[in-house]
Amino acid sequence: MAKSIEFIPAEYSEKTQPESTAQEMLRCGPADIDRLVDAGLPFELRSGTRHFDVSDLYNLGMYSGRGNTQPELAFRMLFRFAGRPVDDLLREKSWDFKVTLECTECEGEAPWRFAAPDAARFGGRQSGGEAPRASAGSARYEATITTLGARTPLVSTQLRGITRDYLDSGYRWQMIPVAMQADHRLVHSLGATSCIAASLLLAERFRAAGYQAEAKRGWFCGVLGGALDLPHACVEVVDDDGALRTVDIAKAQLAARLSPDTGAFQELCLGSVYNKVIPSTASGNASFGHHECGSRKPVEVRADVRSLS
Repeated sequence: MAKSIEFIPAEYSEKTQPESTAQEMLRCGPADIDRLVDAGLPFELRSGTRHFDVSDLYNLGMYSGRGNTQPELAFRMLFRFAGRPVDDLLREKSWDFKVTLECTECEGEAPWRFAAPDAARFGGRQSGGEAPRASAGSARYEATITTLGARTPLVSTQLRGITRDYLDSGYRWQMIPVAMQADHRLVHSLGATSCIAASLLLAERFRAAGYQAEAKRGWFCGVLGGALDLPHACVEVVDDDGALRTVDIAKAQLAARLSPDTGAFQELCLGSVYNKVIPSTASGNASFGHHECGSRKPVEVRADVRSLS
């Protein structure tokens, strides 16, 4: 199991999960954890208990092949929609969108900057969404967002070729801390990938080929009933016909790993938009939120996005 992934490098690793959590996530016992540690699973010993990085545990479970680990079960539930007819992903869909921003080491009252939803960029709309007012400690953002999908496949054979080359490169998708994903060269040097890292690299390759392209962040919605902020990114590129299109490269990768029956969804990821993604104004390697109080600790942004239709 341990040989199938790359562990998170020490400079990005946060070993916060106790051994009991590791056993629960991986559906294993102490002897199995011992074997993983012997095989290289990094840990920190605190108060006599080994603690592990949650991304390492998630990746071990996802690639274990056991079929019953928490990551495997969550992955199948997360992507169960990808094997169904894609028509449901093209209709209008409304979301109750709530975000909490927390400055955990706040230096006092100050303005907030929040990369708000921008559903209108791809034909959606919203009501509400007043910008957070200056305050100390925390702030909230609430809106009702309506998204819709559209079949707008990539026109450019060059863009399709670059995308296909990336998909065929053999990079292994892994759960990776957001800060590390921004270091996309490091991620790919390990033979791994993630939605932000993949989008940053693909946008570079599109620009090198002469296209206007940028990795952009957003929210992937309808996950396990809501209340789960999944870091998401895709590439926005101006195609040969002058239209702005999206390439959701990581979701195409993950769907292909899930089942060969996801071909229609994989094609949708190559230029089209679908209603489970809310785009934002944030670039691919930028934070959703910032508090101008002077604290050096990043703002924690938690999204609760629930389906209304």
